[in-house]
Amino acid sequence: MRRFWMAGGIGIGLCLSFLVLIVVGTYSAAAGLAGAGAAGGRALGLAKGAVPAKYQSLVQKWGTLCPAMTPALLAAQLYSESGWNPNAVSPADARGIAQFIPGTWAGHGIDGDGDGDRDIWDPNDAIPSAASYDCELAKDVAGVPGDATSNMLAAYNAGAYAVIKYGGVPPYNETQGYVKAITTLAKSFERPVGRVAPSQQAAGAIYFAQKQLGTPYLWGGNGTPDQDGRFDCSGLTKASYESVGIELPRVANDQYNAGPHPSREELLPGDLVFFSDDLTNSRAIHHVGLYVGGGYMINAPYTGAVIRFDKIDSPDYFGATRVTKDGAAALPDRGADAKSS
Repeated sequence: MRRFWMAGGIGIGLCLSFLVLIVVGTYSAAAGLAGAGAAGGRALGLAKGAVPAKYQSLVQKWGTLCPAMTPALLAAQLYSESGWNPNAVSPADARGIAQFIPGTWAGHGIDGDGDGDRDIWDPNDAIPSAASYDCELAKDVAGVPGDATSNMLAAYNAGAYAVIKYGGVPPYNETQGYVKAITTLAKSFERPVGRVAPSQQAAGAIYFAQKQLGTPYLWGGNGTPDQDGRFDCSGLTKASYESVGIELPRVANDQYNAGPHPSREELLPGDLVFFSDDLTNSRAIHHVGLYVGGGYMINAPYTGAVIRFDKIDSPDYFGATRVTKDGAAALPDRGADAKSS
C-alpha cells in the first residue's frame, strides 16, 4: 500500500499526452541500447537490497566458495527454497532457510559460524552448508563435459550419478527446468554491469495500465468483474504484464525478482518501480508501480485514491526491475492466496 504522504496524481488528460511523448521518446532511445548496451557482462556483486541485509555478507562470502558458484546463484537457490524464511518447513520436512532434509543435513551440514554446533535452523550454519553442499556436488561432477554451474545444479536436483550417466544435465523435465529457473533467477540478484536490455513487452503493459486510470483502488483487487475492475498496486502490475503474456507473482516483493535491476538513471517505460520500508531489504517492499518515463509511474496508491500518475522520487524509493518472460517464469510459486504487498 502506498504511503499517504505521496503528492496527489496529476491530471489524467494532461498525463495521457505526456505518456505518449515519454513512451515514444524513450523507446526511440531504447532501440539503440538493445544492441550496444546489453553486452556488458556481470560481476560477482549483489543487486542492492535483493538479499536481506542480515544475510547479505553470508551470501557474498559463501557464494564464492567454488568456481561453479556465485553469490547471486546461491541467493537464487535460497530465495527459491524458502523466500528467506529461516523457519520454513516443507511438506517433505525440509527445514530452514536452505530447506535441508534432516538426513541430508546429517551428512552435509557444517558449523558455518564456528560456535560448536550445526543448527539446521540457524542461517549462519544453513547458508554456508548450502554453499558447501553445492560445491561438493560440483566437485563430484567436475569431469563431466558442459557448463560446470549447470552440472552442479543438475546434480543438486537429480543427483551426481545422473549427471555423470548422461554426460551433463540429464533429460529430465524437472531437472532441466530447475537448472533454467535458478540460473535465470540468479540474474535478479546480480548487480548489473553495463546497460540492462530493454523489455519487448513493456509498451503493451503500459497500454493496459493506462486504460485503468481513474479506477478506484481496492485492497486485494485483481480487476475481476466481481471487484468492479478494481486493483491494488501489485494486482495492477500483475494484470498489466499478464495482458502481454507474462505471469507475475501476486505479491510486490516477489515481483521484484522478475528480472534484472536497472539503475534510477537507466529506467525505461514498463519497468516496475518499488518502494520499501527498509531500503536494505527487498522483502520489506510495500508498493509497486509501472514506470512511464519522466520520473512518473502509473500506480494504484491506497484506499480512497484512484489509479493515477505519481512521481517515483520519494524517500522510500527502493529500485526497479525490468521484467522478462523467463525471469517471471523462474519465480517460485508462493501460493495462490497471496493478497497484496
